[in-house]
Amino acid sequence: MTAISVGDIMTRNLLTLDQSATLKDAHDMMREKSIRHIPVVDTLTGKLMGVLTQKRMISTIMGLLSDYGVSALERRERLCRVVEIIDADFESVDVNAPLTEVVSFFLKNKHGCLTIVDEKQCLIGIVTSSDFVRLCAELLKARPSSSDKP
Repeated sequence: MTAISVGDIMTRNLLTLDQSATLKDAHDMMREKSIRHIPVVDTLTGKLMGVLTQKRMISTIMGLLSDYGVSALERRERLCRVVEIIDADFESVDVNAPLTEVVSFFLKNKHGCLTIVDEKQCLIGIVTSSDFVRLCAELLKARPSSSDKP
């Protein structure tokens, strides 16, 4: 049996933002698309700049609400660029990384996502806890149930 790699379970069709995007853009995207992580990519090089997490976004919005109030929130969201609040100190792995390494990363770091990049540091995918849940569901479906045993 061949080992499952991160490329086997990662999400490839990603929603991303570029360095000109605002917090308002990210907030709208997360709400409309029901996502919790948005990779930010440099439009000129295609390189991954960082990831905006829902947790970071909510924290920033709560700070804006506290400092400026509800009436100024949308305007302040439009003034805040995502590159100011992304997690730029992130780990990425190669598409061929074995899932055993990725599982260890998730358990040790308690992160909700891991980016997958090519040799030029360009984003090619992302793995989230949801991807692991989908894999678990597939493995459980493939496993014979106790009622199938003689």
